Amino acid sequence: MGPHPAVAAIRLAVRRTLTDLAAEAGSTFTAPVRQPRECRPRERPAGAPLVGAAVGSTLIGNAARHPSGLPRTPAAPGSPLVLVAVSGGADSMALAIAAAFEAPKIGLRVGAVTVDHGLQAGSAERAAQVADRLRSLGLDPAEAVPVEVGRTGGPEAAARDARYAALDEAAERHGAVAVLLGHTRDDQAETVLLGLARGSGARSLAGMPAQKGRYRRPLLELDRAATRQACTAQSIPVWDDPHNCDPAYTRSRVRHEVLPVLEKHLGGGVVEALARTARLFRDDADALDQWAALAERDLRAGDGALDAAKLAELPPAVRRRVLRRAALRAGCPAGDLFARHLETIDLLVTGWRGQGPLHLPGGVEATRRCGTLVFRRQGD
Repeated sequence: MGPHPAVAAIRLAVRRTLTDLAAEAGSTFTAPVRQPRECRPRERPAGAPLVGAAVGSTLIGNAARHPSGLPRTPAAPGSPLVLVAVSGGADSMALAIAAAFEAPKIGLRVGAVTVDHGLQAGSAERAAQVADRLRSLGLDPAEAVPVEVGRTGGPEAAARDARYAALDEAAERHGAVAVLLGHTRDDQAETVLLGLARGSGARSLAGMPAQKGRYRRPLLELDRAATRQACTAQSIPVWDDPHNCDPAYTRSRVRHEVLPVLEKHLGGGVVEALARTARLFRDDADALDQWAALAERDLRAGDGALDAAKLAELPPAVRRRVLRRAALRAGCPAGDLFARHLETIDLLVTGWRGQGPLHLPGGVEATRRCGTLVFRRQGD
């Protein structure tokens, strides 16, 4: 009898991502030496060591048995490491347990990081418990990392920035080839709605990418219910973050108020439709970004200034991407540069009437001078 359908679906999604990572890392899997029948875990005498387990060595992903009931296979020490970001909720726990099952079979080690944001009483103890649970499931290393959440951009953005900074640091410290994130199709739908509400353009509506830098999101094609079913089927305890139900947070209101209303009045399938919209927008946005990169290269002078006349000849969607790239290069924080800023900068190209410098986030100044647009940090 095979695994629960939700377990199988998550493992398949994770296997595809890990296979790509193994190919990128040049990992070659060598099947472990099979133990003699009389020494297999099920039949070995009490107290007898496992054959092939060197004294003092760690067999990654080889802690007796996987919750599926199937014996684990070890990954060789020194194999490429993949980290899983785990909050303790169903999404990330289902991802972690699937990675622990699949990674060693293709020659990858798997570890985990749980970030303690310090925003709730007892958060440090809870993070330590999650890390202990992950180690018991065969993930190594599995660590809890405390962070200090600032205030820039609001509580959600500040927590996200602190979390990614901690994950980046852990990946660098352990030499991980990638970090897996447990975002699902439901998370993607929420992201699209939030982008629509902000009016941030096609890139925002494109939602979260399946791959960006070291980060991978294997579960974007699966819904949140599947992860909870997978955890239940494997008897994996999960922790439900009360912030996910707190109406003080915008994403929580989208999740518990906005999406249910849309499903009620527009019929089922809204989440799937929003996720599909994200994929379509991402294809379009990627193509326009490539066009903008080529255009910027042709328009930029040696000092970094952009030719305003040539900018005016570009389609608006491409031109604004060029302007955004120039602003980011000058030091504008990506999270603080919104569509309204780009529209104002665009007027320096399409509605030039001698207006003065524009002051952008991050202390960046945009000025039209002698037929060119110049972006520089104030004081430089």
